[in-house]
Amino acid sequence: MTAPLPNTPLSTARLAAEARAVYFISDSTGVTAETLGNALLANFPDTRFRRHTVPFVSTVSGAKKLLATLTRSREAGEHPLIFTTVKSADVLAVLHASEFETIDLLGGHLRELELALGTAASVRPGSFHGLGDAERYFARMRAVEYAIEHDDAQSFRALDQADVIIIAPSRCGKTPTTMYLALQYGLLVANYPLTDDDFPTETLPPTVAPYAKKCFGLTTTPLRLSQVRHERRPDSVYASLAQCTLELRRAEDLYRRNRVPFLNSSTKSVEEMSAVIMQSMRLRA
Repeated sequence: MTAPLPNTPLSTARLAAEARAVYFISDSTGVTAETLGNALLANFPDTRFRRHTVPFVSTVSGAKKLLATLTRSREAGEHPLIFTTVKSADVLAVLHASEFETIDLLGGHLRELELALGTAASVRPGSFHGLGDAERYFARMRAVEYAIEHDDAQSFRALDQADVIIIAPSRCGKTPTTMYLALQYGLLVANYPLTDDDFPTETLPPTVAPYAKKCFGLTTTPLRLSQVRHERRPDSVYASLAQCTLELRRAEDLYRRNRVPFLNSSTKSVEEMSAVIMQSMRLRA
């Protein structure tokens, strides 16, 4: 593995001022490299990164062609950094022999796991993202179909089967959270938009009221909601700060009266919101 950059004031200042080119290199889709790599990069909030994902690098010739691209990137003034989940020893040898910093996200952990399990890891490219447990895979696909059908109250069929029903005013993050929970964890998630038609009321909307124990609410800040809505409908009453403030106040009052757990989505990622929902609702994939 190429030695890391020396931790000198000069190199630190230079890299902080420039965007660092980061390449997520995988022998499969690149999702794992992106996820693990970004989790590490998040610990350096003062450094800017220009991210590139390069999937399906499974041959030595492919790796050499990629390194030629990184060389041009360096000549253009970037400082390429490689995160990789490639498992082929030959391909890894090419990457490690290069002049670029290369972080193998699986290597050390795979060796440790091989020792713990007493067996060798598969060298088949992309095995992490293969079908693997077919039953779990198809459960996730069914969950995605359920999420699409029940997005924004398009359908009320089989709501009793939902693991959770996300309720919130429009543009608070219901749909992306719904889809993430479905695709990542195979949970059956519906979402319901709270609109003017649902107020004034002391109870949950009739459609979701029978499933109050399955409901989880989202809120945000009025300013953030107004900004998001302005992108969709500029200069409308729908996007006005007054309307956003009113809708959020009514929604939070509704959550409290009906003991619906809720969170503020304004400063949280989809992943963080999903984790909170799963913990609050005691859901396990």
